[in-house]
Amino acid sequence: MHLASPARARRGIASVAAAAGIALLLAGCQAPAGEESTTPVEGGILSYASGDAEPTCLDPHVGGNYPQALIAGQFLESLVSRDADGKIIPWLATEWSASDDGLSWEFTLRDDVSFTDGTPLDAEAVKVNVEHLKDPATESSTGYLALGKVDSVEVVSDTVARFSLSAPDSALLESLSMPWLAIESPAGIARGMEENCQAPIGTGPFIVDEWVKQDHVSLVRNDDYNSPPADAKHDGKAYLDGIEWRFIPDSASRYAALQGGQVDVLDNAQPDTIAAAEKTETLAHLDAPRPGASNRIELNAGAEPFSDPAVREAFVRAVDVNDGIESLFFGSAGRSYSPLSSVESAGYSDESLFSTDLDEANRLLDEAGWNERDADGYRVKNGERLSLDFPVSTNQSIPAEQSLFEQIQATAKDAGFEVNLSLLDLSSWYGVLAQNNYDLVSAPYTKVGPDVLRILYHSDGITPAPSGYFANLSQVNNPELDDLLTRASEISDEDERASLYEDAQSIILGGFHILPLYDQQNHFLMGTHVKDARSLPTVSTPTFYDAWLDGK
Repeated sequence: MHLASPARARRGIASVAAAAGIALLLAGCQAPAGEESTTPVEGGILSYASGDAEPTCLDPHVGGNYPQALIAGQFLESLVSRDADGKIIPWLATEWSASDDGLSWEFTLRDDVSFTDGTPLDAEAVKVNVEHLKDPATESSTGYLALGKVDSVEVVSDTVARFSLSAPDSALLESLSMPWLAIESPAGIARGMEENCQAPIGTGPFIVDEWVKQDHVSLVRNDDYNSPPADAKHDGKAYLDGIEWRFIPDSASRYAALQGGQVDVLDNAQPDTIAAAEKTETLAHLDAPRPGASNRIELNAGAEPFSDPAVREAFVRAVDVNDGIESLFFGSAGRSYSPLSSVESAGYSDESLFSTDLDEANRLLDEAGWNERDADGYRVKNGERLSLDFPVSTNQSIPAEQSLFEQIQATAKDAGFEVNLSLLDLSSWYGVLAQNNYDLVSAPYTKVGPDVLRILYHSDGITPAPSGYFANLSQVNNPELDDLLTRASEISDEDERASLYEDAQSIILGGFHILPLYDQQNHFLMGTHVKDARSLPTVSTPTFYDAWLDGK
């Protein structure tokens, strides 16, 4: 497998700066006094090895998955960002205000920023971007759903854009902070999807120079850059000359390249390599769990057998999750009992619903009419085996997670469930979901703030977005839940929102619509010569604007 350029000389061991509130665990001992450099130096190409799926399009407006967000944050920027405390802070927009009825928002833009093709950032550019996201031909999912309440954007002046909404949206600022809603050059968008997918044009600190499919994307520094988010450590252009963003799907190859100095940073670090890295003096670990939903298994209530709540509860009671997490994740993930990530302050959990109780699972299945077993030990009803289809995306689940699913499969059999695991590439996985050919699915979904619950569990989410993806994969259809999620999305009082979200999560958990597992994982390993790299406190993607290489 072709890796990055040969190892460069290294010197010094230093801590890696990360956003406050994000755990950064330095491996090994600290460097002796006098060996640690603290003054940023310019130059060098940072080599980044991604183990996530290579995007099919670098424009995050198209589709809207996490691999796009990982790289797009290096060359695209959003109207607003979020600091480590969760507060929305300025970025391309300097200020904003909402009307009393919440149906209109005005954003004032910086007046000194241009896209890297020379097009000025102005209100017209914002209007074009929103229209691009909402156009069905763009095939957006994440951005399209996040802008569901935005009807139109009006150009008030060159620096003021007015958003008109169909209903109040308390999560609008959170949505606009995400990379899937980043602002691109209107001239770049006008080139058409194919060319814009190859190299989107933004205002960011780096520029897409070349994309060699199935190998790498070369990013070069934007020497005219002047628009960092309000929590950046410096102004002006980036320190790095560029970034070589490599796609290395094999975890062992990624880690070997990091150990050998062929790459500087890797993502999708596996639990065993995290444990190994933390015992060295040359590697550092950045743990940046994603916001939004927890990593969970959705139970499809839209079809038999999980249309019966007793069968859903029986499955949840039958399986053993804790032992698998403890043995497979080496302490890098903790068990969740919530629909929301622990990053979200509005999370609600109920551990009592998820203790393994095989006797109760058997009782529930007997009462639900699954009271016979075939020769293989599986439950049978009216001649049909209690069989569950569980498609798994190999691009979105790490080997430890796949092993966890196998343990779930094995413990479910004790109650008489047959779980058919099928490992699929990302495209095939999406196709199976679109055809509703699943009973269980683990589908990561990242969105800033608790409004992710509305995206995932409101009955409107059963209707596909223009991309064909529908977010309500558990197919919950509950008018009481819809009402709670709608009201929470329309009010600005944080205490009232939190109360509504707690009630909503109680319904989701109490209906046994999901099996929570753990936070969505983001583990980055890097050489300790990489300084001031951090994750953005929006969707926990890495940013290398402040980063520099010690010893280059």
